[in-house]
Amino acid sequence: MQSLRNSFGDILSSVIFVLILLWGGLLIVGPQLSVLEEAMVRPERQLDSYIISNLASDADTCQLILNRIIDENKKNTSSIQSGGLASPSFGNMSSSSSSMNMAVPSFGNTSNNSQNNNKRPFIVQCERSRTDLPLTGESKETLASRYNLPILYVDEKTTLVEQLKTAENISELARTSVDKVVAIEKATNTYNLENFKQLFKYSPIPMTEEVKDAENIKIKNQLLNILNIRYENEGVIYQQITITILVTTILYAILATFLSLIICYPIAYKMALMSRPKMMAWLFVALLTPYSIAELMRIYAWVSILENNGLINQILDWIGFIDINAQEYIPFKRYPMTVFLVIVYTYMLFMVFPIYNVMSTLDRNQIDAARDLGASMLKVHKRVIIPHSKPGIAVGCIATFMLSAGAFSVPRIISRGLQSEWFTQTIYNKFFESQNSNLGSAYAIFFTITCFVIVGMFMWLMQARLKDFMRV
Repeated sequence: MQSLRNSFGDILSSVIFVLILLWGGLLIVGPQLSVLEEAMVRPERQLDSYIISNLASDADTCQLILNRIIDENKKNTSSIQSGGLASPSFGNMSSSSSSMNMAVPSFGNTSNNSQNNNKRPFIVQCERSRTDLPLTGESKETLASRYNLPILYVDEKTTLVEQLKTAENISELARTSVDKVVAIEKATNTYNLENFKQLFKYSPIPMTEEVKDAENIKIKNQLLNILNIRYENEGVIYQQITITILVTTILYAILATFLSLIICYPIAYKMALMSRPKMMAWLFVALLTPYSIAELMRIYAWVSILENNGLINQILDWIGFIDINAQEYIPFKRYPMTVFLVIVYTYMLFMVFPIYNVMSTLDRNQIDAARDLGASMLKVHKRVIIPHSKPGIAVGCIATFMLSAGAFSVPRIISRGLQSEWFTQTIYNKFFESQNSNLGSAYAIFFTITCFVIVGMFMWLMQARLKDFMRV
């Protein structure tokens, strides 16, 4: 801070410091705190106030439908008494249709017309109009037992008028109880870890004995059994599906990072230590030119290459290895390796340039001295180049890992649901497909913390310090 004041003065240094605080608070800390708060709040659909509000809405809809049925029955009755033709009514069902649980309109001109006028077809809103609805969570309580409400429900065995009266009572009771329930919810502690617990929830996986035997011998499932992510109880397989996706995503990201390091290290070495200036300029152009195109366009270009009728399969068809006309092709989009390759291609620069920046500061005389002392090229890399390039390798691996783990467009576009989804896709589905942003926020926070822990462990293993990153 003192050096900043010496360089820019007190006023300008204060302005810079305030802007940095605003930038960190508004763009980093603020959004993360907002996501954390949402992750620690129960989803709206799990709140008791949401359930009782829906009860009032269902009761109102039930009243509307019952009034319509009663009016239709009255019209049919008056039409029959006057000798006219009755209009179809939802309240009158033939016995044959009732036995099949289907409501068929009847003209009502039967001997038991008065009895049928008191019947109604299946109405889902009326079936849901009951005060003993089960509440969410592990407790077995109902709405009536928790808030001391009378048990009311629309009984289809009673007359339509009685059902209508019951629906009116349920609607009135629900609306008068909403404010009370909301007040109780506000008074209680709304922050909890229920959304995070959903990550570790075991779900039964139904499968036949043949499929179960085939799945049990897979190495992946045996590892999951060792980690207690998957187990069998009374012939049923239970698995922490969300944790399985998370672990798979982390492993895929680590493999993609390792593959990227293997490919990019020789490129950085060639650019930094072995190339003439003119050759290095052409290498820079070759690396940077593809990145002048938008990322999505580059990913879709890979789709045209890896498609069943894509460039690679067409070349294989041309040389006679496969026959596309006979529906013979290699389904690259089903193989995880294709996702790894596209991720490496997409984030290659984040691995190349950190290594290149550090490697270019190495004095070539050290390499010549090691060679003169009889060291092989492999030993030169092991004893001279890699130790010097360690900060660049650490930064490149961290950047590539974080980008690979957080990749969404590459696995979604390349695999198109034909491979196991990445955790980022699970988070997306919770936010936008399930409309459960609270659970999605919990998944996102847990995923971020997991990635940070892995990065911290990697820095510890590499013995990398934050100030070493300044060399990059």
